[in-house]
Amino acid sequence: MIRILLVDDHPVVREGLRGMLDVQPDLEVVGGASSGPEGVALCARLEPDIVLMDLRMPGGDGVEATRKIRAAHPATRVVVLTTYETDRDILRAVEAGAAGYLLKDASSGDLADSVRAAARGETVLAPTVAAALVSRLRGGEPDRPQLSQRELEVLRLVAEGCTNSEIGRRLFVGESTVKTHLLRSFNKLGVSDRTAAVTRAMQYGLLSTD
Repeated sequence: MIRILLVDDHPVVREGLRGMLDVQPDLEVVGGASSGPEGVALCARLEPDIVLMDLRMPGGDGVEATRKIRAAHPATRVVVLTTYETDRDILRAVEAGAAGYLLKDASSGDLADSVRAAARGETVLAPTVAAALVSRLRGGEPDRPQLSQRELEVLRLVAEGCTNSEIGRRLFVGESTVKTHLLRSFNKLGVSDRTAAVTRAMQYGLLSTD
């Protein structure tokens, strides 16, 4: 049985992950923490095989928690599970000793398989994360941001002047989903608003300027 500790500041996310993992016959969620420091303390008490670690939490940074867990418990493998996939975030996590870096949009099957792989001592990386690391290791110029097809569709509609509600109707999704796609785009592009996101995406050649 692979014993798992969840560290995420959102209770709904922790419960969702618990539901996804506990149905697997060889996986068991043994605890949950809402911050990095709490995760470090629980890890010392529960001694899990795997820690699924959120990256950015108000109560404490996931990277620092990963570093402390790896130093105190070398047998415990930490896998980052986050919505962020910038080069800086990836490198910080890997340098802290993370055994993997996954995104929260992973399917339940992929997540379970990744936990098993990490428990076997393998490194588990989301495809876009692996590509970013390879680019850095080659020493070349950073690749342009890797936006998903849906994120690009949302930005194209923003460029056309559509509001979030209009984009939702065009793409048949809720307005909250549109906001999520936009926030992820902002993070990947290193911007903080819609106009800058469209401008930066065009600079990278991600959007047609016709």
